[in-house]
Amino acid sequence: MKIPVKEANIRDDPAKYYYKVQILEEERQPGAGKQSEKSKGKDKQSKYSGSLMDVQCADMSRDRLAFSKSILRRFIRDCVDRDAAVASPWTVKPGIAARYGVDTVMPDETRRDMETLKKGESDKRKKVWEDKEGPHKRQKKLSAAEELKAKATAERKEQEARDKETKAQKAKEEAERLAVEKKKKKPIRYPTEDLDVVLGDRDKKNGMKVKRPVPSRSAMPFGTDNATNEAFLMVWNFLNVYGQPLHISCFTMDDFEAAIRHSAPEPCPLIAEIHSTLIYNLRTVPFTRFNALISLAHLKQKVGPNDAVLGVSLETLEEGLGDIGNNWERAPLRHIEGRDGWEESLVGCLKDHATLENFPRLREVLTRLNWAIEDDEATSSSRGKPSPHAITSITPSSPRVQYPVLPTSDKVTILAFMCSMAVSSKSIHAHMEVCEEQLTALRKEKIEVNRTKKQYLEEMVAIMGESKEGTPKTNGAEEDTALQESSDLSDIPGSEGETETGSATPSGRPKLSRRKTQATERQLARARQANEKQKLAEHRRLDEEVNKLERRLEGIERDFRKLLGAIRVKPLGRDRFYNRIWWFDGMGSASLIGSGGAIQYGSGRIFVQGPSEFDNEVLERRDGDVKARRLEEEGEEGMLGVGEWAVYDTIESMDAFVAWLNPKGVRELALKNTLTKWWPHIGPGMRRRTADLTSTARAPEARRSTRTKQTGSDLSREPYMQWTNRRAVNSS
Repeated sequence: MKIPVKEANIRDDPAKYYYKVQILEEERQPGAGKQSEKSKGKDKQSKYSGSLMDVQCADMSRDRLAFSKSILRRFIRDCVDRDAAVASPWTVKPGIAARYGVDTVMPDETRRDMETLKKGESDKRKKVWEDKEGPHKRQKKLSAAEELKAKATAERKEQEARDKETKAQKAKEEAERLAVEKKKKKPIRYPTEDLDVVLGDRDKKNGMKVKRPVPSRSAMPFGTDNATNEAFLMVWNFLNVYGQPLHISCFTMDDFEAAIRHSAPEPCPLIAEIHSTLIYNLRTVPFTRFNALISLAHLKQKVGPNDAVLGVSLETLEEGLGDIGNNWERAPLRHIEGRDGWEESLVGCLKDHATLENFPRLREVLTRLNWAIEDDEATSSSRGKPSPHAITSITPSSPRVQYPVLPTSDKVTILAFMCSMAVSSKSIHAHMEVCEEQLTALRKEKIEVNRTKKQYLEEMVAIMGESKEGTPKTNGAEEDTALQESSDLSDIPGSEGETETGSATPSGRPKLSRRKTQATERQLARARQANEKQKLAEHRRLDEEVNKLERRLEGIERDFRKLLGAIRVKPLGRDRFYNRIWWFDGMGSASLIGSGGAIQYGSGRIFVQGPSEFDNEVLERRDGDVKARRLEEEGEEGMLGVGEWAVYDTIESMDAFVAWLNPKGVRELALKNTLTKWWPHIGPGMRRRTADLTSTARAPEARRSTRTKQTGSDLSREPYMQWTNRRAVNSS
C-alpha cells in the first residue's frame, strides 16, 4: 500500500495480461434505428450471451453505479469490525467469517507484530501528550493513572476472590445434591433381579415366607452320595425317555431304586431287561475288541503286573477274565428265557467298550464281577459303597453270582457308562430326528389351534353383543305372557269388543285393528325369542368348541414336553440363589396320563440341585453378603453347594416352597409360573406316590433295612419284581 501507483504499474503492467470476461448483455450503440436495434440486439444476445472472451485492461472500464467508494465503505462496514483501542486490527465479523470460511484466529507471528505495533503507537501518543502537558502535569497524571490502575487491580482481585468463593459454594451444593440423589432409592420395576428383591414389612404381613422349607437330603435315593444320586437320576431318565428305541417299558423311580438294591439270588426281571436292552443297543455302536484288556496292559507296563486292587493283581485279573463274554454281541438273551446269560454278556460288553479313561472304575468292577470278595461288615458302607479296607477272603466266582451283591454305587456306575455309550447309537439318533420333526408339526398345530380359538371367542363376543343390543326391557317370556293375557281378555264375551248379544258394536273395526296389532306383536316376540334361543344355542356350541380346543392345547403341551425331553432335558427353573428345580415326569416315552385319564407318575418328586459352578461364581462376585442372606433364607441345612442334591417329596413341603417364591424376581416368577402350569400333574402324582408307598409298605427306610432278609416268596410280591416289559417282543 506504500508503493505509488505509477511505480506499481511499471513493476507489474496490467496491459500485459488478458482477462477472461463473461458477457451478460451487449451495450447498444446510440443512434441506431429502433427496428434494426431490436434485431441487432436479438442477434448479438443470441450470439454472445453467456460466452467468455479474452480482453485486455484497455477494453474494460468501471461502472460507477456498481463499484464506488461509498459502496466500498458500506461493504467494509458490513463485513469487518475493530476495537476502539489504539492500533486494533480489522477483523471479519463472525457471521461473514462462518459463511465464507474465513479463519478468525490470528497467527502467532501476526499477533506479536500487532502487539508491537500497538505498543509503539501507544508510546508515541503518550510521548506527544507528555510534551504538551509538561513535566509537572505529566507526573500528576502519571500518579493519578497509577492510583486508578491500582484501584482497578484491587477491585479486580476482590471480584475474582468473590467469584472463586461463589464457584466453590456452588460446587459444594452440587456435590451435596448429587449425594442426596444417589442415596435416594430409585423406583424398582418388577420383575427384576431376584437378589435385588428384599422382603419388606408389607410383604411379610401379606404372608410371604422369609425362610425356604428345607429340602430333604436323606430322602434322596442314595442319601448324601451326590455323584451316585446324579448318575442314578441320569440313568432312570435316559431309560424312560428312550424307552421306545430301546424297547423297554416305563417304570417308576422307586421300582428302579428297589431293583438296584436287589441283592437276593432270585433274578430281578427289571435289572435283566435294562441290561439286555442296553447290550442289544451297544451291539450297533462301533467298538474295539478287548479294549479293556489293552487298557489294563498299558497300566501293567506302568505299575507292574503285581499291582493289586481288592487283593487281585493285574496279571491275575487278565487271566481270570479269559473267555468270559467274548460272544456277547451274538448271545440271544431271549425275553421268554428271562434274558439268561446277560451277566456274562455284560462283562464282554465292558471288555470291548470300556477303558480306564472312559470308565475309571473298570478294574474294580471287573474284579468284583469275577471274584467273591468278603469285606468286614463293620467297616463297609451302609449305603452300599465299596469299602477299601478289611478284605477277609477272595474266591473266584462268576458274574451271575456276583452281580446281585455288587455295591449299588458300582451298579449305577455300570449303567451310567452304558447309557453314555448308547447315546451315540443309530437308533437313538433316529429317534431324536423323529422327535424334531414331530415338534415342528406340533408348533404348527398349536398356532392353528390358537388361531381357531381366537376366532371362536370373537364370534362368541359378537353374539353376546347382538343379544344385549336386541334384548327389550322385559324378557320374551314376560312379553309373550302379557300378549297372551291381552288376547284372552279380548276373546271374553261381554268385553269391549262385543255386546251382550254377541254382535259387534259400531266400533268393531278399531277393535279388529287392535287385535291384528296384538297378533303382530306376539309374532314379533316369538320371533325374537326364537332368535335368542338360536343365538344361545350357537353360543353354547362355540363354548364347547373352545373347551375342546383348550383340551387339545393341554395335550399339545404334554406332547411337547415328551418330545422335547427326548432331545434335551431342562430344569423347571431356578430360584433366587440359582438352585435348579427338576421334575423328570412326562418326558420321552413316559406319559402323565394313563388309560381312562388316570394320573401317572414316574418320580413323583421335585428335585433341587445346587447352583452350577458358573452361577456360584456369579453369587460370589455379587456385592453384599450373599452367604449371610442364604443362611437367613435357606438355613444351614438347606444351603446346597455345587453338585449337591435334595428333594421335596410331600405336598406340604411343595406348598411351602411355592409360597416362598417371590414373583418380583425374574427367575422365581418364571419358576412359579411353570410350577403353576404343571401343578395339575405334579400334585396328583405326588399324592399317588405317597398312597402307593403307604399301601404297599414300601417306605425307603424299611426297604433298605429289610431287603436282604426277605425270602423269595416275599420278594416276588414286591412291585418291582412284578414289572413286565411290554415292549420286549421287538427286541427278543
